[in-house]
Amino acid sequence: MSKQTLDPAGTVECCAPLARAPLSDAGAEDLAPLFKAVADPMRLRLLSLIACHEGGESCVCDLTDAFDVTAPTISYHLRILREAGLISAERRGTWVYYRVNPPVMTRMSAVLEPRAALAPVAG
Repeated sequence: MSKQTLDPAGTVECCAPLARAPLSDAGAEDLAPLFKAVADPMRLRLLSLIACHEGGESCVCDLTDAFDVTAPTISYHLRILREAGLISAERRGTWVYYRVNPPVMTRMSAVLEPRAALAPVAG
């Protein structure tokens, strides 16, 4: 199990930022599937489209128009993002709506926080 730290708001993070301390084996094992899921350009773009969509969620019908690939290809990439825990899906009638999982995104961004952001502000 990875060592957990508290951020300034008092919420639990997965791991300390890489610039603060080396990532543990368990922390790397925990985060690798998340980064692997977004390592594909199409999945990264899908995640961005969902996150930026009005209301914080996007219908699959909105996503398929953004790519020049078949609907099954889009579904495949959405499934990988969903299985990694980066997005969630909700069926409403015949359409599926996707939304980003903010705590997972926070975990990913927290571990990549640059060293300059960790330094105390002189005042």
